[in-house]
Amino acid sequence: MNAYQVIRRPLLTEKSVQKKDEARTLCFEVPLAANKTQIRAAVEQIFKVKVEQVRTANMAGKLRRRGRYSGYRSDWKKAYVKLKEGQKVPEYAEI
Repeated sequence: MNAYQVIRRPLLTEKSVQKKDEARTLCFEVPLAANKTQIRAAVEQIFKVKVEQVRTANMAGKLRRRGRYSGYRSDWKKAYVKLKEGQKVPEYAEI
């Protein structure tokens, strides 16, 4: 996988924007098969920053209904990437 396949999209929620501002931590959606080493390399390559720590969480797909039909959304993985002290946090979450 190349860097743009590892980092699918940034997560722009209230919690993730607060973590970005206060704790220098970026949140991304990544593939289930991506490991922490691949995520670290992709973030360092795309944003030109140094990564201190990577934490991941597997998120289960939620049950969704359309009338009498029901199904589950796909499972996905979330990555929390903490930048080293002194690194400039990229501004992709301008609201």
